Amino acid sequence: MARAKNKKDLYADVLAWFSKNMPSVQSELVFENPYQLLVAVILSAQCTDKRVNMVTPALFARFPDPTSMSRTDEAEILSYIKSVSYPNSKAAHLSGMARMLVEDFGGRVPEKMEDLLRLPGVGRKTANVMRAVAFDKPAMAVDTHVFRVSARLGLTKDSKTPAETERQLVANIPAGLLGTAHHWLLLHGRYVCLSRKPKCQECGLSFCCEYYKKK
Repeated sequence: MARAKNKKDLYADVLAWFSKNMPSVQSELVFENPYQLLVAVILSAQCTDKRVNMVTPALFARFPDPTSMSRTDEAEILSYIKSVSYPNSKAAHLSGMARMLVEDFGGRVPEKMEDLLRLPGVGRKTANVMRAVAFDKPAMAVDTHVFRVSARLGLTKDSKTPAETERQLVANIPAGLLGTAHHWLLLHGRYVCLSRKPKCQECGLSFCCEYYKKK
């Protein structure tokens, strides 16, 4: 297959390859509702989904909804999440998040970006994950994997920040594919396009990858 000649061709080739080779993708976090997803995503910051999935069953059993979590203290939350990264700050975030959900949003996770960003522990990436995964909105969450893979493939140019990467991806990926494309790029970065030792010889996108071409 020939290399893509321009940005439009590159995006078309990349999206077509993912559509063919990863037709069904979803978050690797285990959750049953928006509240559980929000908790899991907050816990997943600088931590593996596998580790998060190990602690959330007991956490959700004890705190099945925002109300129950809002009625405890940080120390009890911490006792359930000690094995994740930065447990103390995450316990504080979960405690504050649960209280705000109860006090300001009637115990429901809000859908609007501006409301999500008010919640403790929620930045733009987490808010976009919630909008795309929990509420099926056209949103692109940019984590380290998405940032790296987008740059290596050449989907983004001279991007220095996740916000700029998000802007470029949103401008070039059809709105209806944004949430799916997030998972494509994330999983590709997690298992193939590794940070230190990308598996270029195993990668089906080498035919159109700027990083591979330079190598």
